[in-house]
Amino acid sequence: MKQEVGMTVEGKLRAAIVGSTGYGGVELIRLLQNHPDIEVTSVISSSSAGEPIENGFPHLTAIIQRNLDGVDPAEIAGRADVVFTATPSGVSAKLVPQLLEAGLKVVDLSGDFRLKDGAEYEQWYKHPAPPQAYLEQAVYGLCEVFGERAAGVDFISNPGCYPTATLLGLIPALKAGWIKHDSIIIDAKSGVSGAGRGTSLMVHFAEINENLKAYKINKHQHIPEIEQVLTEIAGEKVTVTFTTYLVPMNRGIMSTMYAGMNGNYSEQDFVELYREYYEGRPFVRVRGAGVVPATKEVSGSNYCDIGFATDARTGRVTIVSVIDNIVKGAAGQAIQNLNLMMGWEETRGLGYTPVYP
Repeated sequence: MKQEVGMTVEGKLRAAIVGSTGYGGVELIRLLQNHPDIEVTSVISSSSAGEPIENGFPHLTAIIQRNLDGVDPAEIAGRADVVFTATPSGVSAKLVPQLLEAGLKVVDLSGDFRLKDGAEYEQWYKHPAPPQAYLEQAVYGLCEVFGERAAGVDFISNPGCYPTATLLGLIPALKAGWIKHDSIIIDAKSGVSGAGRGTSLMVHFAEINENLKAYKINKHQHIPEIEQVLTEIAGEKVTVTFTTYLVPMNRGIMSTMYAGMNGNYSEQDFVELYREYYEGRPFVRVRGAGVVPATKEVSGSNYCDIGFATDARTGRVTIVSVIDNIVKGAAGQAIQNLNLMMGWEETRGLGYTPVYP
């Protein structure tokens, strides 16, 4: 039976975080500490249940003084009104239906509910797909594009980090018909935190330091997510070439996109188009003509910064979009989605100035 969303004695929405020992989960904890309408009432980990969270994250000492809870949907429902599921792919597919059936609101940070085609999910993610009814129920939460769809719903699928930077950089031009939808090439670079907190040879210090690695070329699981959204925007099938890289920094994504132009447009034309498209959306900052953003300029914040370079000689435009992969690419956008879900200002609890230098 569906329960009514409750409030604590302080009048705040009660939030639980599943996956609190990962980078996305611990970033949710950091950001939610300053949200005026939310209280974190449960931090959850299947692998570390019963342990103080500060054992794994000493920086939370005297800030979050609680033990990690286990993953029990019935117990979670007794402690929370909304659940953030910051889990690996394949886990949320099984857990989220139980949470929704328990009457909870859910913002899922995994990739399990982003694709509407279950067969496509299984092809790219190599896990059994969730039930189709839940794939259809999940609202894809790219806030600046589909924010109106989030109002009053119970279930949002948070976009991936690479897709967030890429889609925000491409959609205004594609929607306006300024770029050729069959010409898009995406070169995307991420800090190592994007690979998660687990250990592997790929993120070993000696392997990644002073190194640049391309990986999952033409095989990255975010490809169908990007194409699904661009196809919806364009009204016809869009395919992209997408190459990802790990770079030796902690945070940040730079997505550099190349596309043929349907006409002669200047950098100033693109600036004006994008500023009009994102008018009133405070977390997208469009740089002036000739100004290209850098990852450091959004670090620790929920901003996406976008810049352009047009080339009359080749008839192509280069679009550069940067985000903090753990904030705008994960925890920050999840909170922004919850704000929209609840009818609050989307900036609520997210007024962080980027950390610089």
